[in-house]
Amino acid sequence: MFDLRYHVASLTAVFLALVIGILVGIGLSGRGFVDDAERTRLNQDIADLKAERNQARARLDAVSLRLAALDDYAADSYPQLVKGRLAGKRVAVLYVGSVDQTVDFSVGQVVRDAGGRVVRVRALRIPMNEKGIQSSVLRTVALRGYGGPGHLDDLGRDLGRELTAGGKTPLWDALSDVLVEERVGSASVASDAIVVARSVPPQRGSTKSFLGGLYAGIASSNVPAVGVAETAAEVSAVPVFTRAGLSTVDSVDTPAGRLALALLLAGAKPGHYGVDETATDGILPPIEPVETPAG
Repeated sequence: MFDLRYHVASLTAVFLALVIGILVGIGLSGRGFVDDAERTRLNQDIADLKAERNQARARLDAVSLRLAALDDYAADSYPQLVKGRLAGKRVAVLYVGSVDQTVDFSVGQVVRDAGGRVVRVRALRIPMNEKGIQSSVLRTVALRGYGGPGHLDDLGRDLGRELTAGGKTPLWDALSDVLVEERVGSASVASDAIVVARSVPPQRGSTKSFLGGLYAGIASSNVPAVGVAETAAEVSAVPVFTRAGLSTVDSVDTPAGRLALALLLAGAKPGHYGVDETATDGILPPIEPVETPAG
């Protein structure tokens, strides 16, 4: 949806280059190196490019107005549309890296406004301490099957399932000291939905393998699982979340993004929503009415 901005920037750059070229050409023409026909062609090129640039700017202005109107609608209707959607629901939140305060505020607001509660938050130490993790796994007889670099994705997958399911969490218990940077809330309570956010750059090697398994494990849980990102993210994690099978919201810091997150956590149609080009399913999921008790 924001591709027009880049198109305008590109046209502007090309326009400036042509202006420089025409100025050089005019200078050369004074010495007899450029004939009138060539000068006319260059002037026409600049005129055509100006027209195309102006059209792109007009389209961008129109898109920006529509987005502003949508944000106003989302902000005005948000309280009514989210009210009661997560009534009694328990939500887990996972940060890959340190807690992102902007995302944390948005997610917490959504859950509270919709009548749910965040039952646990975990923030992971990334890049992972592979030696420490392997040492912790091998010290526990029941977990030795996860030993070795070839099992990091399996380890991540089962950690993701434990995080969602709650109850007994032998993997998290064994690895918390080396894997967890920040921990809030009980591990034993089952969650009805989970939010995942990444606050670190894309990872490589063993950490990448581990995280791939972790995301896939969360996505395979039988609860709504949503990966979120800010609109200002330098490198969005949305494509990675998408490949792992998570639903996504690419603009959780906006009114429309918060509304999309509330709907997904409440069980709306899974998909990829927001305002960026990664939002392949639109800005918002379908909005179903909230069921209220009869009588």
